[in-house]
Amino acid sequence: MGIALYLVWEKGYTKKNVRFAFWLFVVHLGFNAAWSIVFFGLQSLLGGLVIILILWTLIVALIRKFYRIARTAAYLLVPYLAWVSFATVLNCAVWLLNR
Repeated sequence: MGIALYLVWEKGYTKKNVRFAFWLFVVHLGFNAAWSIVFFGLQSLLGGLVIILILWTLIVALIRKFYRIARTAAYLLVPYLAWVSFATVLNCAVWLLNR
């Protein structure tokens, strides 16, 4: 994730699309942290599911933005998307089994 962000930042932070991609990354990182807090800390399975679905959507948007700026950066986020997809399925299964 960090290398992908660096590859985008390297294209010039003064460019509007690079700045937008940078701040989209920061927002996504907030949701990434929030998921752990909600799912593990607050032990809210449904809350964690809602947050991880938002996170998944943000990652897809981030990949699309990064692709327009630095394709390698976008490709570096694909395994992360796969991991979050797997975590989403697990979160949903845990929630369904404990309703």
